[in-house]
Amino acid sequence: MDDTDGKSFAGKVALVTGVSSGLGLAVARVLSDRGAHVFGVARGGDALREAMIEVAGSDGERRYAETDVASSEACAAAVASCVSALGGLDVLVNVAGAHTLRHTPDVTDEDWAHDLAVNLNGPFYLSRAALPHLLERGGNIVNVASVAGLEGQAYSAGYCAAKHGLVGLTRAMALEFVGTPLRINAICPGGMMTPQVANFVFPEGVDFELVMKSAGPRGLMEPEDVAKMVAFVASDDAAAVHGAVYAVDSGKMA
Repeated sequence: MDDTDGKSFAGKVALVTGVSSGLGLAVARVLSDRGAHVFGVARGGDALREAMIEVAGSDGERRYAETDVASSEACAAAVASCVSALGGLDVLVNVAGAHTLRHTPDVTDEDWAHDLAVNLNGPFYLSRAALPHLLERGGNIVNVASVAGLEGQAYSAGYCAAKHGLVGLTRAMALEFVGTPLRINAICPGGMMTPQVANFVFPEGVDFELVMKSAGPRGLMEPEDVAKMVAFVASDDAAAVHGAVYAVDSGKMA
């Protein structure tokens, strides 16, 4: 997965969500370092602008869209802005997500709707809007799910349901478009050292033995290590990879 000449994404346009921090920012950095023109999407604020200036220099000022991925209209507008700014789209990386720990009996209708809206609906809305452009250029989609999309995790009913759904969406779309050059795959990371993980709030009365069943055997990973796997799957080196679901988890699912 090494990219010694830095040219594996030369001339390609990549739309990456969740670029303000964590894995999204790491993916944007790796793709940019390898030659991609990265367009960033996140909820907004100074962090989004600063991230894209870091990734793309002064050109980053025109390479982002403040977007609530729970909104289908906002997702469609973000894809349109990317294509308008950079002339097309080759890679869509759906990273943006949200994970709040809750006792299941305490989950409100609004909590449940939010978990699915951000973690499942958003990737679908963006993929739907991006498909015509990706089909035109033989591009690909990388959905960032989670090991929570492959197993159960305590106090995470909505998150697990959404991430299992994202794995299913990946496979369904891969089968539907198997007769085209489009590739669609999913990465399922284990725990990473990200702001979201650092700021986890545990609900009162949790059983920490159950919580630790979700921990990886080698501790938290660095986002950059997962980002390199995302970059490989999105690259032409993975031309035969379609409909795959990869656990990147330091042995969690072994």
